[in-house]
Amino acid sequence: MPSINFRIERAQRLVQMLDNDVPLLAVRVAPLTPEHRQSTISYADMLRAKARMELETLMEEKRTTELLEPAPHAAD
Repeated sequence: MPSINFRIERAQRLVQMLDNDVPLLAVRVAPLTPEHRQSTISYADMLRAKARMELETLMEEKRTTELLEPAPHAAD
């Protein structure tokens, strides 16, 4: 299983990619009918929200894990 840091980085890249795609999506869906355009935009919005929620969940998991793990102590 990939480390939590790797999963967080991957989720961050996905969120950034989806956010950066918003203007391009508007251009791509312009030729569609209004119903298809709205459906596509709604799906993209839902996907971005889900990716953000996953990122928040992973970050919370990391915070919880860090709090529960004992901090390493220097050797005597």
